Amino acid sequence: MDLFKSWLVETPIAHRGFHDDAHPENSISAFKNAIAHGYAIELDVQLLSDGTVVVFHDESLSRMTGNDGYLKFLTKQDLPMLKLKGSKECIPTLQEALQAIDGKTPVIIEIKNNLKVRDLEQKVIEILSNYKGEVAVASFNPMALAYFKQHAPNVLRGQLAGFLKNIKMKFLTRWGMKRMILAKKLAAADFIMYEAKTLPNRFVKKFKKLPLLAWTVRSQEEYLRVVKYCDNVIFEGFEPKI
Repeated sequence: MDLFKSWLVETPIAHRGFHDDAHPENSISAFKNAIAHGYAIELDVQLLSDGTVVVFHDESLSRMTGNDGYLKFLTKQDLPMLKLKGSKECIPTLQEALQAIDGKTPVIIEIKNNLKVRDLEQKVIEILSNYKGEVAVASFNPMALAYFKQHAPNVLRGQLAGFLKNIKMKFLTRWGMKRMILAKKLAAADFIMYEAKTLPNRFVKKFKKLPLLAWTVRSQEEYLRVVKYCDNVIFEGFEPKI
């Protein structure tokens, strides 16, 4: 399979769905909005305390729901009470999101897991086993990708990376993420997703045989600058004029 001619590079990818004031990020309506505009979708998944896989980016509930507390302590029964950005929409489960997308557009699922690898990854694999659409997984954690390589080798894997200057982390972790030192042998990445504002750089050059997706592009000006160095973009806040 030539990934340079695949869905990974065919159409811009809407970051957390095609979201705006009327369609909250990582919501069912944002996913349907992306489909309506012909975009692929990137979304984030995490695990609740009862093992439910949900589509949500932050660890804290405050930014998206206005509630105190942390996502990891919730159960599925709590979800109907939490509304996204004052809308009528709730945090969707991954199963609900994929049911709504229904293969109408490709999906990249970011595995948000900095802890022990297995539970979240295995749950996602089980959910994807019944999904018929185009799909890939991505993660900053190469161990998460290695789990997919071992247990679901047919699912495309994307290594997320970047300079990540605004995120607190240990020096060695930042050093490794910037250089993607485990992306080849451990994760066996099929494509690279790299921080747009740091492109071009010497670290991505050694992966030139893999498609390069730039994240997150937030303006037409940034798109025109970065598109010269990548094969596709993950965007939000505007519509790329190709």
